[in-house]
Amino acid sequence: MPGGHAFFRRHADRRIDEEDLAARTPVLRDFIRGMERDIGARPVVVGFSNGAIMAAAMLMSHPDLLAGAVLLRPLSPFAAPPPVDLGGVPVLVLDGAQDERRAAGDGALLAGDLRGMRAAVTHEVLPVGHAITAQDTSMAKVWLQETFPDRDVTF
Repeated sequence: MPGGHAFFRRHADRRIDEEDLAARTPVLRDFIRGMERDIGARPVVVGFSNGAIMAAAMLMSHPDLLAGAVLLRPLSPFAAPPPVDLGGVPVLVLDGAQDERRAAGDGALLAGDLRGMRAAVTHEVLPVGHAITAQDTSMAKVWLQETFPDRDVTF
């Protein structure tokens, strides 16, 4: 996005512009569907911060699109989550207990929303801030290897 680092706009108070987010998901959906044809499988996505918000929006907007997701420092993309069935899609949510860019409980709220949509959610709160740490990459790698043993996991 011009002048910013997000895939979507935010309001002045930092709330997500859900209308803009909804308008942007079809472009990413089409890209992912093209990638799926190239690799022959539904992809597993890894998103950090705004990327994690966008990945969560993709899960909630297009429940048949992704095989799974790792969401680092996310928050829920929608004030009212859509009524979708994620059919057990595995999701790892990693929060930072000292994350200065998220309110306490943001990740837990998203994890609860995803569980309500029947995702298989693993949620952990790490003693870290907003940045990605070695603990994040280690946990994500182990989770990915255990959850998707037939896929090549490289970090």
